[in-house]
This record gives sequence, structure tokens and C-alpha cells, in this order.
Amino acid sequence: MQTILVIDDDDSLRDTIGVMLEHEGFRAVLEGDGKTGYERALVIKPDLVLVDLRLPGMSGMDICKQLRAAQLRLPIVVLSAVGDEIDKVLLLEIGADDYVVKPFGTRELVARIRAVLRRVSPATEKKVRFGEVEVDFDRRTVFRSGKELKFTPAEYNLLSYFLQNPDRPLTRDMILNSVWGYEFFPNTRTVDAHVVKLRQKVEADPALPKHLLTVHGVGYRFVP
Repeated sequence: MQTILVIDDDDSLRDTIGVMLEHEGFRAVLEGDGKTGYERALVIKPDLVLVDLRLPGMSGMDICKQLRAAQLRLPIVVLSAVGDEIDKVLLLEIGADDYVVKPFGTRELVARIRAVLRRVSPATEKKVRFGEVEVDFDRRTVFRSGKELKFTPAEYNLLSYFLQNPDRPLTRDMILNSVWGYEFFPNTRTVDAHVVKLRQKVEADPALPKHLLTVHGVGYRFVP
């Protein structure tokens, strides 16, 4: 049974989410403030953290930063209110895997949680190799010629998505929806910028890529 840590200071919403998660077959652990929730995450190392953006003691954004600084690679879904001014790009870059805007439907939230868990825990091979690169899905690490590469969460999730869809033309919209987890990203050129970064890290010659190929008029294709 997968464990989900819910950190939200709204008692009613937190309890409702907990009941919903238990009904869906998850184990729910509930905390009401940021600092306590962060410390609980360090101890129990849940399969996913569901955290409100605005929290007493420690904000949701600070929790994302601190969990990544502690080298915990567990997936994080952020909850934000409609009126919150949130830099979605920054939120994803500092470690969040997805975000959901309140108010939300329970079906939407469950679907987002399951999608993130699928992305970060592929049910297929635990390690994938291509060229001089090895990706360890269990540890969420990437090595090239035996040397570990530094990846942002967004870069790692993008690479994982390519690896899970080999030899398949992928449009930018498909990539945005699957990797970033929401449909209305401000600019599809974000995909292009991240692909450039990936090529610099995993291709022998980024100018002449052999694995992350451009499909003109469509998007990209990963060739193992």
C-alpha cells in the first residue's frame, strides 16, 4: 500500500482528502502545519507528498526546496488556492512534480496523484541504458560514463517520459500534459528549452543528437 503524506492546515479539507485517499487504496498520513509535515516526511519517506502552498510554520514552496535539498526524491503535488499568485515554472523547477488549484474535484486529484506516481515509478525496467547513459528509476539518478549527472526534477521527469515512450513521435502538447501535469502551460517553447538541456547532458554531440531527435512539424522522438 502506497503512503501519501497530506500537509494542509484546513482541517476539514485535510480530513476529506484523507478519507478519499483511504477509499482509493492509499495509506494517508495527515499533518496540519508545514514544519511538522516536513519533519514527518523525513521520517516516514512517503510515496508522495500532497502539500498546501500556504501553511503556518513553513510554506509549501519551502517544503519543496528543503525536501530536494535533503536529497529526498519523493514526488510532490502542491495545492494552491485560485487567488494565489504562483510562478508555476519556478514551482516545478524547485521540486514540485505537479500542482492542483483549489477548489478541485476528488476525481481530478486522484487522477493527478496516480499520474505522478506512474511517472516517477515506472512499472517496467528499473534501469535503462542508452549510449553512455544509465538511468536508475528506483534511485531517480542518471549516470553518463559512470559519472552522476545533476538533473532538475523537470529535466528528470522529461527524460523519464522519453524513456517510457521509445520510438514514438511526441508532440509538445503531449509532453507538457504528461511531464508538467497540466494542460495550460504558458509557452510550449519550454519543452524545446528543456530538450536542449537534456541533449547537453546525455548526447555525445548535442548539435548532432542520436537519441533525442526532432520530428519536424510534430515534436520529438526518443531513439534508444
